[in-house]
Amino acid sequence: MNNTIQAILFLAVLLLLVKPLGIYMARIYEGKPAGLNVWFGWLEKLIYRASGVFPQKEMGWKGYAAAVMLFNVIGIVVVYLLQRFQAHLLLNPMALPAVSPDLSFNTAVSFVTNTNWQSYGGESTLSYLTQMLGLTVQNFVSAATGMAVLIAFIRGFIGRQVETIGNFWVDLVRSTLYILLPLSIIFSLVLVSQGVVQTFKPSARAAVLQPAKDANGKIISEQVLVLGPAASQVAIKQLGTNGGGFFNVNSAHPFENPTPLSNFLEVLAILLISAALCYTFGYMVKDRRQGWAILAAMLVIFIPCLWGCIHFEQKGNPAFSGLGVDQRAGVLQSGGNMEGKEARFGIVNSAIWATATTAASNGSVNSMHDSYMPLGGLIPMWLMQLGEVIFGGVGSGLYGMLAFVIVAVFISGLMIGRTPEYLGKKIEVYEMKMSALILLIPHLCVLTGTAIAVILPSAKAAIFNPGIHGFSEILYAFTSAGNNNGSAFAGLGTNTFFYNIALGLAMFFSRYWLIIPTLAIAGSLSKKKIVPQSSGTLPTHTPLFTVFLVMVVLIVGALTFFPALALGPIVEHLMMYHV
Repeated sequence: MNNTIQAILFLAVLLLLVKPLGIYMARIYEGKPAGLNVWFGWLEKLIYRASGVFPQKEMGWKGYAAAVMLFNVIGIVVVYLLQRFQAHLLLNPMALPAVSPDLSFNTAVSFVTNTNWQSYGGESTLSYLTQMLGLTVQNFVSAATGMAVLIAFIRGFIGRQVETIGNFWVDLVRSTLYILLPLSIIFSLVLVSQGVVQTFKPSARAAVLQPAKDANGKIISEQVLVLGPAASQVAIKQLGTNGGGFFNVNSAHPFENPTPLSNFLEVLAILLISAALCYTFGYMVKDRRQGWAILAAMLVIFIPCLWGCIHFEQKGNPAFSGLGVDQRAGVLQSGGNMEGKEARFGIVNSAIWATATTAASNGSVNSMHDSYMPLGGLIPMWLMQLGEVIFGGVGSGLYGMLAFVIVAVFISGLMIGRTPEYLGKKIEVYEMKMSALILLIPHLCVLTGTAIAVILPSAKAAIFNPGIHGFSEILYAFTSAGNNNGSAFAGLGTNTFFYNIALGLAMFFSRYWLIIPTLAIAGSLSKKKIVPQSSGTLPTHTPLFTVFLVMVVLIVGALTFFPALALGPIVEHLMMYHV
């Protein structure tokens, strides 16, 4: 009963916030009065003047894509250089050295692409300046980039025989100034009230109650407590579906996530903007039922996955049952599989987080997914393999789902012998080709990277758990990078030249090879005229179409990755009972 109450409470609060935030964001992007844009419109205009942007000048899809790529490439270069020269820069009280070239490349690509994969320990690798000026800034603008591309995509549906889809710089500024920044300021203050650290002081030292000897026989009498400006980064890492931890153990660290309330608010923040953007979509296309239908499709997949993850973790390990270990939940214990989980969060809150962070392309963790039961760990992995469209990243999740919508509309149109239409726009060969690229490129990155890694001796040498579970760790790593998630299965030493480069390339291609086809579809649709609805028009807001969309998403994911999953977590689960 406790499991059900916690899950229902989480979903209820999320859904209650969808409509008001969705309307607010729609009005921001449409340039209508929405409070903050009235009060701070002068600041927005000042930014445009200072940067030489003409907000009235709209772009075609190629110009929009060029602006996106230019801005993001510059971001990669800046974050790379900050890491390489951090030893000579300010705000480095721990005197941390420069980061290696391959790890700097991996981290730069990771944060600029909104992936936030980390092959390093934050507190022991990056200075305060690098964390703030490099990573936190990218947490804002990488999220804003995804939101801007989504809004450009929506304009493709509502445009009527026009050549433009908006201005990237305007969408970027509005996403950051009126949505991400104010939400992050409020959220960071709440987190500080819960005990999340926010300071420029160097690490503190505290005497331990029971001194012990290390491996070299030296007495350890004090503990180093690493501090830093964490709350500001934690706020945007969750709201922007970034997920990169200020500390190495991410949101399992008590300085990032100290209380049950901070845990609830952080996991809520992971899905908040992505869910609300569904309503923004319906509002902007003047048919709110369309937004609700897409959100319903996401929930139809998310809720069973959430239940399944909680169930398999609460069920526990059959090997322990054979030894007579009591794994039942009771007054004095949570029961189930508590390996790799914080006692202050327990199984339910850990499973809710694991499901939410992989449904969204967030990737932050409050428990170690590597320690989950085989089927419990399969669910987060599979949610990523669906293409990060079940909520997904802010902006990127919804434009990925809209690509599935286009495919679903096209297939259903063929089934009834009618030219496919969506929101009054005909779906033709060009849109289908671009949608196919959006759906298949992440799969190509994941499976190709995994295949190479299980062949190369240097890549296999980084596996700490040889065998079936080691394969799952590699598959999870490339699934995470190839879908811009950033979470890890652990048990895999990825801070090597091969993994830093291979995962970096997977993150880069799976981000921008999707953005460019998305903008190409927007440009194509914006040029088309609106086709009036008729009795033969397929309604795309009904429960029937929602179920059809869900089946298309599941079939593409299942057919692509089932063989790989069968070699990893599925056979590992079977071996627990038959070996």
